[in-house]
Amino acid sequence: MKDDVDMTVSNLIGTSLAGRRFSRNVDSELFWEHKPVAEDRQFIPLNIAILTVSDTRTEVDDLSGQALVSGLTQAGHKLYEKKIVADDIYQIRAVISHWIADAAVNVVITTGGTGVTGRDGTPEAVTPLLDKTLEGFGEIFRMISYQDIKTSTMQSRAVAGVANATYLFCVPGSASACRTAWDSLIKDQLDYRTRPCNLVQLMPRLLEK
Repeated sequence: MKDDVDMTVSNLIGTSLAGRRFSRNVDSELFWEHKPVAEDRQFIPLNIAILTVSDTRTEVDDLSGQALVSGLTQAGHKLYEKKIVADDIYQIRAVISHWIADAAVNVVITTGGTGVTGRDGTPEAVTPLLDKTLEGFGEIFRMISYQDIKTSTMQSRAVAGVANATYLFCVPGSASACRTAWDSLIKDQLDYRTRPCNLVQLMPRLLEK
């Protein structure tokens, strides 16, 4: 699936470049003219795995995981698999390692375990697996969250990155935080139509040496 998405993106990029336009500023440097959504691009559905990190939740009351599933399916993506795992670094890492080694999985999103209590260990479980980190994700997530929860947002250790050509996003355990992360950040960056750039268009180059 990763190879299939790479080929699809590569083919679409080749056709979409012809529609790009340029403009000049006073310094005569070239800048892309862009709209938030590119009308000449097709949506590319991705396979997304969801992991809820919790010692107590079940599929019945996992509102956070359900919020993420609802968001990704409504956007047109495919739920590859959903699991619930205890707040244990090694159990978390085992599940995620399996997914990032699976060529069919394009994205992994975790919810829970990003706080500062003794049992919060999702960032510690995930960070060693990352080839590259996306520091901007956590920074922007906390900035957006500040509008709703003020200084409490500093307790969030939301992280994101890339591992074996798989995007990983780790968000807090509340359903509202999951909706904020998906609606305000993740959804648009996993949409090939988003301009001026998005994470999907980079997928063919993630394993470059």
